[in-house]
Amino acid sequence: MDTEPDEIELPRGIALAWGVAAHPQQRGPKRELSLERIVDVAVEIADADGLGAVSMAAVAKRLGFTTMSLYRYVTRKDDLLLLMGEAALGVPPLTVTEAPTWREGMIQWYRETLAVHAAHPWMLDLPIDGIPSTPANLAWMDAALGLLEDTPLEPLERVAVMLTMTGHARWTAHVERGYEERARAEGVSPEDLDRQVAHIVATLVTPEQFPALRQAIDAGVFTAHADPFAFGLERILDGVKQYVQARSEGAPASVPTPSEDADTDAFPKDPRVRAARSARREAQKAVREAEKKLREAVKREQEAVGRARERQAKRGQA
Repeated sequence: MDTEPDEIELPRGIALAWGVAAHPQQRGPKRELSLERIVDVAVEIADADGLGAVSMAAVAKRLGFTTMSLYRYVTRKDDLLLLMGEAALGVPPLTVTEAPTWREGMIQWYRETLAVHAAHPWMLDLPIDGIPSTPANLAWMDAALGLLEDTPLEPLERVAVMLTMTGHARWTAHVERGYEERARAEGVSPEDLDRQVAHIVATLVTPEQFPALRQAIDAGVFTAHADPFAFGLERILDGVKQYVQARSEGAPASVPTPSEDADTDAFPKDPRVRAARSARREAQKAVREAEKKLREAVKREQEAVGRARERQAKRGQA
């Protein structure tokens, strides 16, 4: 027998998000305070001043009520944050669910996700503490999984694709927010900020120390009118397309499971390898220090030569 949501013992925040929590009884004259209004005002504060500006006291002050009156609706700030995320996220638009192909739908899903984060940058600061369990989050998950419904991918593979897309969207939104915040703080456009930082990097990076990076800088990668995140999105989808094709031709599912014995080149388990890696880092550090001292010596030599030439020129004029 199916269990109704209101028969499940849910955490207060989850119950509020699903609309199955008990509402407080009104006492005295009816006043214009509701859970929806509380959440809306909290979102307005976060949109204007960031998540750090949101508190029960700040919301109550904006509403013209006492802080204690809010606790009759939302008993914890964590529950308020959860409801704010739900309100800001909303439901996926029809441009996603009505896309003609799974790839076009995934691209639109990605773009709409970025649009949500652009409108509410503070959402990137909300904690990720488990499997999503609120209606709006689940609706976005369902939309992504639904786009892959007609592919030969199994449910676990579809979820893996969705998580890959989620990660790329969050990272893109995180970088874009950083650019916007710094550019706004310095009173310049993100493009101007790019040019400033590119000039600094180009000045500091030498071909001896960073040969591959120097080559990329000389090719103009940091000032090019291109979107590397869009490139990454297309390559992700190319890979998914190839995987879908392979599965349709009978290839087995290939979703790796975590291994406690995983050993990578970046984090080797062998103590001898770690010791050798540490020794190499120390040697590289010593080389960098020596190069720095060499540059300083050359600079001092050039300055001394310049001063000697100036003195010689003055004697010739005397």
